Amino acid sequence: QVVESGGGFAQPGGSLRLSCAASGLTMDYYSIGWFRQAPGKEREGVACLSLGDGDTRYSESAKGRFTISRVNGENAVNLQMNSLKPEDTAVYYCVVSSYVTAQAMCVLATGDHWGQGTQVTVSS
Repeated sequence: QVVESGGGFAQPGGSLRLSCAASGLTMDYYSIGWFRQAPGKEREGVACLSLGDGDTRYSESAKGRFTISRVNGENAVNLQMNSLKPEDTAVYYCVVSSYVTAQAMCVLATGDHWGQGTQVTVSS
């Protein structure tokens, strides 16, 4: 089970934090990531983390602004989003996949277990 929290509304330049908790999985062999889907746009792998070695991968649009991190000792991650832009508006999904690197997961933007999605809206 993958459960997301956070999201909501922010003004341009503001910040939001998304959280994701996974249960019922042997997390050491998994990667966990955040994908987003905006109306009329392709799904994008925004930030991914390999839980085994801590490797991360960010989309070009997220680099330098978003940070994915594991919560110590927990099967959970946070996505800190700073310097938000209107183009960040989308539904954000937390996704968990087995035996795949963070690099591959974010490039392919696909996964095994999905959260329900949370809306992020950036507008003035």
